[in-house]
Amino acid sequence: MAYVTVEATRGLGTELGPELGTDSSGEFCRTVLEGLSQSRKILAARFFYDDAGSALFEQITTLPEYYPTRIETALLTRHAEEIAALAGPGRPLVEFGAGSATKTPLLLRATGAKRYIPVDISGDFLEEAMVPLRALLPHLKIEPIAGDFTQPLALPVLGEACSGFFPGSTIGNFDHRGAVDLLRAFRRMLGDDATLVIGVDTRKDRATLEAAYDDAAGVTAAFNRNILVRINRELGGTIPIEDFDHRAVWNEVLGRVEMHLVARRSLTFRVAGRSFAMQAGETIHTENSHKYTPEEVRLLARAAGWEPLGFWTDDAAMFGVHVWTATGAAMQP
Repeated sequence: MAYVTVEATRGLGTELGPELGTDSSGEFCRTVLEGLSQSRKILAARFFYDDAGSALFEQITTLPEYYPTRIETALLTRHAEEIAALAGPGRPLVEFGAGSATKTPLLLRATGAKRYIPVDISGDFLEEAMVPLRALLPHLKIEPIAGDFTQPLALPVLGEACSGFFPGSTIGNFDHRGAVDLLRAFRRMLGDDATLVIGVDTRKDRATLEAAYDDAAGVTAAFNRNILVRINRELGGTIPIEDFDHRAVWNEVLGRVEMHLVARRSLTFRVAGRSFAMQAGETIHTENSHKYTPEEVRLLARAAGWEPLGFWTDDAAMFGVHVWTATGAAMQP
């Protein structure tokens, strides 16, 4: 779960009125209109993360069904010194998709990093998350960047060997080609001497996977529907949110959990001045979460210009934390 997944094509132009919100002529609007115009409707999951969506996701990480955060935190706690030794003691740490950065102090303390560069798409949420971290580690220089890490970023550590941190199995939100492209981009942004600490979820039984994305309390359902709330608020949408059900299903062939919003009835609505119609049972595909075997992770790393250095997992092999090092010159997508 979390950050970027089913990508709509960019570049859709439209004539929009000023009443449709601050982003009515921006990327959010273009991507939403393109996704809803397709025969199989999709929305890009990076737009889950407005302030409300970020807060809902933090709730998800504490749910009993959602094992990734719990197990990854335990692995980072148990193996922090080993991970830090491979990642590089004292290096600046760049975290992609920092969120609340609750696991980050484990790595910062173990590596002895003096600089921390958290990157997150939700700037306000990121600033709030840094308040307790500054109090916890007062001697750490924190340089937050509000931005989309899938786009080129100017990091303030150019020319300095640094480490990347990409926890939470966010890499699973990309299809395999997109994952390789993103990891190549990290390789270029972080530089030739970089290391990367990355959390990756593993393949397991259907029941465990589907429960992790469809919790009994309905928090994930609210998280999924929140993208419709955002569309209505920012793009002048009239989507009847109460007429959409949340669905999470394991796709064995593609090795991923898929999240959808399912129309309960035939309906019509408008977004940014355009009309859309859906039939009962039709879905909007909002997120993919790919799961990997350890061998698949190694292949992914090497395809993107990284060489695996170390790997840790729990006794049930539910989740893995990996350390990679950059190899050769940065590869182009």
